[in-house]
Amino acid sequence: MRNMGSIGKSTSLALTLTLLTLAPTAGAAKAEAAVANNKTAEESIAMPDGSSTVYFTASITPEGLRAAYDALGWTPTGKVAAKVSTGEPPDSNYLRPELIGALVRSVGGTIVECNTAYGGQRADTDSHTQVAIDHGFTEIADVDIMDANGSMTLPVYGSSVLTENYVGASFAEYGSFLALTHFKGHQMAGYGGAIKNISIGLASSRGKAWIHSGGVSLTNMWGGEQNAFLDAMAEAGKSVSDALGGGANIVYINVMNRLSIDCDCNGHPAEPDIHDIGILASTDPVALDQACVDLIYAAQGNETFVQRLESMNGIRTIEHAQAIGLGSRQYHLVNID
Repeated sequence: MRNMGSIGKSTSLALTLTLLTLAPTAGAAKAEAAVANNKTAEESIAMPDGSSTVYFTASITPEGLRAAYDALGWTPTGKVAAKVSTGEPPDSNYLRPELIGALVRSVGGTIVECNTAYGGQRADTDSHTQVAIDHGFTEIADVDIMDANGSMTLPVYGSSVLTENYVGASFAEYGSFLALTHFKGHQMAGYGGAIKNISIGLASSRGKAWIHSGGVSLTNMWGGEQNAFLDAMAEAGKSVSDALGGGANIVYINVMNRLSIDCDCNGHPAEPDIHDIGILASTDPVALDQACVDLIYAAQGNETFVQRLESMNGIRTIEHAQAIGLGSRQYHLVNID
């Protein structure tokens, strides 16, 4: 099994120049000043042009992860859920406990996941719990398979596909969520980022089928219309954000390493063609995913990833998420290194 718990910096001059290009000087200066003055995430995100702040570090290490989290200026309340993918065996690219463990422990987090709808080794609670044990997650925190006792329903407002979203039944037990996402490609969605992690990731097994089918079936995830699936992901993510007070009780961190075109639900993912990029964090999942997509387009060796993204029309999820008010595609990228 690959050891990806702690990977050093891999930034190049080209990437540095890209960061400067993506971050307008005035907006970046204001964001940096907000962080320096210890302002809250809500204060630092209120840019004059309505864009959101995304923080970047090239250090894919526990220390880099902590720095990205600290930049958000966020204080969780209540019981804290750390949403990660436990990863499909035998060799998927899930975030290693060695990387995320210190941060999860520091916030008193419980690792949360839901069972799959496609079979595999995480399709039932007992097997899924064993995977979490085998992959080392129980060594850093308690693990909650949230749909072990079924689903609970969240309303979906301002939608075009879903009227309700089915999340794991224990969702209501948590006051705050830390969405720790391995950014990568995806066989069906084009890419997997923060929006997918809080929609498909927090959906119960039945809820996963509901989203994949575009709100047609709670038992069969296959055969739905592609654009309806992409829109449903955005809408399910919006329902989670709404349930958490309009997003006040959830923050997002995307780790851009092991950038395979395949998801962590694939136990035999394709080897990446792109070098590791870094860790990005935001209170806005739409801005965060957009920034990651932009960095993919700027990266060398991106042809297979871009082909996967475009062939599945993956950008539609980000577009729809903005349209329904989950977040903004406009962002300022702030380098915290």
